[in-house]
Amino acid sequence: MQQQAAAAYQQTAKQTASPRELEASLLSKSAAQLQRIKEDWDNKKSELEGALTYNRKLWTVFLTSVTKDDNPLPVAIKQNVANLGIFVMNQTIEALANPAPEALAVLININKELATGLRVQMQCATE
Repeated sequence: MQQQAAAAYQQTAKQTASPRELEASLLSKSAAQLQRIKEDWDNKKSELEGALTYNRKLWTVFLTSVTKDDNPLPVAIKQNVANLGIFVMNQTIEALANPAPEALAVLININKELATGLRVQMQCATE
């Protein structure tokens, strides 16, 4: 599964113009997967583990990247992303331990908001 996530990341990287655009796209994809499961729980709850695993692996990449010494982001932003990543990991564990559609809302919202923020950042940088 991790190879599939890495392959998806690489494939999306080929199709996008910047790392921020790639990150926003992957976050949106994960949020959409979780949203579909949440909205059609009875028919799609069997897909929950796979969607949560994808989201966890995505956040693992973010956490690994942001905690590298050579990451150029300011320390405060790196700490905020790391803290958010830890929160996402804990929420993922909770959603796996106690599966319920409402448990997905926070993960969906975090991914959507972060994707939106990345896209706004890209727009501001091009203006």
